Amino acid sequence: MSELFIGLMSGTSMDAVDAVLVDFQLAPLKILATHSQPIPAALRDDLMNICSPGMDEINRLGALDIQTGLLFAETANILIQQARIDRAAITAIGSHGQTIRHQPDHKFPFTLQIGDPNSIAVNTGITTIADFRRRDMAVGGQGAPLAPAFHNAVLRSAQENRIILNLGGIANITYLPADLTQPVIGFDTGPANTLLDNWINKQQGVPFDDRGQWAASGKVNTALLNLLLSDAYFKRPPPKSTGREYFNVHWLEKNLTEFEQKLSPADIQATLCELTACSIAQAIKQLRISNPTLLICGGGVKNVYLLERLRLQCETDKMQLTDDFGIPAKWLEAIAFAWLAQQTLHKKPGNLPPVTGAEKAVILGGIYSSR
Repeated sequence: MSELFIGLMSGTSMDAVDAVLVDFQLAPLKILATHSQPIPAALRDDLMNICSPGMDEINRLGALDIQTGLLFAETANILIQQARIDRAAITAIGSHGQTIRHQPDHKFPFTLQIGDPNSIAVNTGITTIADFRRRDMAVGGQGAPLAPAFHNAVLRSAQENRIILNLGGIANITYLPADLTQPVIGFDTGPANTLLDNWINKQQGVPFDDRGQWAASGKVNTALLNLLLSDAYFKRPPPKSTGREYFNVHWLEKNLTEFEQKLSPADIQATLCELTACSIAQAIKQLRISNPTLLICGGGVKNVYLLERLRLQCETDKMQLTDDFGIPAKWLEAIAFAWLAQQTLHKKPGNLPPVTGAEKAVILGGIYSSR
């Protein structure tokens, strides 16, 4: 069987669909091609809106499921064109889909990723594997994070303790102990880019804070920072996961309403950046690991100011990008879902029960044939 897989990923920032073509026959893996397809503004607005309760949700959801699936298929097709490879050589596509609701603490826990895998399979002519998270939930897990299993497979070292930090819309960490008999620990620490993006978009109409320059122009307000850090989520022990349905502009505005002092928008942005750095640092310190190597990935690596604050708050002299270990930071999550697709086809588990809280390791995802 060929070991060429495509991974498709769109995270909580909803800025683009990332696609990567990976060859798993070469250890640990070889990236053959990459492509990032921007999500059209109108579609992004609709996806953002469907993340919150509203009118006519079922019709909107159904249409967005197809639209998103077609965009994912288009992204994969562009990737294949650019790679100049016969699509018949590609075993499968692993599609994360677009998360629009993640409710692991609901009376009936559920998670929902859209991007119709039938549309992807038909429009690419390639078997597609999707809906990875719900099987983990079916056996009592949070359905997230799933990337730690991939981190464990390709980034674990018997020579040093490592923490993988993903800076997406939400931040999550994976602790990979050097002692290979010890279990992996992984969980969402809280917001990374989502509040920063929400706030600058609301104030300036731009999608993100380029290199963190606006945050760097402001001043951190300690009182507001402490109020935000008092949220119960940060105190919860793992396993735990969250999303933009919790940490969003409404969450921020509720806290600002309770805060009596008037702050400039730039000072609020600086404080939100510090919230990300502090909540991550607190989560790492709770692991009680002596000077671990911190490997960073995700879109947040472009936020220079955030990385500066992380270096200060985490008190480590060993902070690097995953690029230095053979896995490009920008593409790591897309690669992870290509790997999860491979796991599914090889009938191997894709979750780590100590991470998600599942009762057992299970094979994840549904297989959608192109025929």
